[in-house]
Amino acid sequence: MELPEDPIMLFSVVNMKLRDCYTSLEELCEDLHVDEQALVSKLKAAGFVYSRENNKFW
Repeated sequence: MELPEDPIMLFSVVNMKLRDCYTSLEELCEDLHVDEQALVSKLKAAGFVYSRENNKFW
């Protein structure tokens, strides 16, 4: 699956996937072949931070 480039859409899709399909960001990135650091950086630049405890971006 190719993730959206738009940060807001990316935020939405990633959180949906984390909620419905994956128990961690690491698992999502491994399964979708996505660079975890790049994903976190892109979402951080848009103002979102990952919470391991809640398994979602805020």
